Amino acid sequence: MTRDAGPGGPPRRRRRTAALALASALLALTACGGPAGSAAPSPTVPAAVTSSGPPDPGPWRLVLDDGFDGTELDSALWATCYDWNKDGCTISSNDESQWYLPGQVSVRDGELTLTAERRRTRGSDGETYPWRSGMISTGRDQWYGEPRRTFTYGYFEASIRIPAEAGMFPAFWMMPESRFTPPEVDIMEFLDSTTRVNMYVHWREPDGERARERGEYGPSDFSERFHVFGLLWERDALVWYVDGVERFRVTEPERIPDVPMEVMVNLAVGVPKEPPADVDRARMRVDWVRVWQQ
Repeated sequence: MTRDAGPGGPPRRRRRTAALALASALLALTACGGPAGSAAPSPTVPAAVTSSGPPDPGPWRLVLDDGFDGTELDSALWATCYDWNKDGCTISSNDESQWYLPGQVSVRDGELTLTAERRRTRGSDGETYPWRSGMISTGRDQWYGEPRRTFTYGYFEASIRIPAEAGMFPAFWMMPESRFTPPEVDIMEFLDSTTRVNMYVHWREPDGERARERGEYGPSDFSERFHVFGLLWERDALVWYVDGVERFRVTEPERIPDVPMEVMVNLAVGVPKEPPADVDRARMRVDWVRVWQQ
């Protein structure tokens, strides 16, 4: 997701625990497929696999672990908007069609659900949005607050089932604590497809120009069931995983962020194109989000 945040947030004008041994064993039996961009199908991950955990050995410790038990979102861990929250939020520079509201975020039966609805919604930025939707962030409740949690390096992983409906833009990603992008890391996002996952890193060149590199993996119908999306972020590498299998790697030093970052999961709408007229609702389901650090 290309984002352009800065002081005051985006412009007002809208322009378009883990059973790790069992998991590892099962993944070893089921993993298959080629490198990033391969046309091989995704490996089958049995329901018993709850996490692959960090792919490299080491003194890892689990520093964030939310299985969304209970009946409401843990407000100590999560905000329901970006850091420029004011009675909801959006990214006005990203051509998105939704206004995020906390009422679109729910927790039940061990799952987080982000619900997008076709419902005209007046934003506090003065614009009217055709959709409302939900998101979670480890960031702030408002621009001048303190973020709940930020991370520099680690292994980031979430079990997510994306919606099947067209016109949705689900993402699991990270934004700097400074709120200025780039850098930015998109662990997963789906653009105009439910069968190919995109993986991005964004950075700024020495001359100030923005740049990005993309990995892609598929085809597989990611809306049929939960899949585990992971990122290993180290000083010398970014490595993306889908269902415990490496799918994309970046090692150029200038492309690897070294600043504290917030973690986000969101269901945006209308990128790169609007949902068809017969789509009025969609849900993104999240089984868990976990972060390990050394």
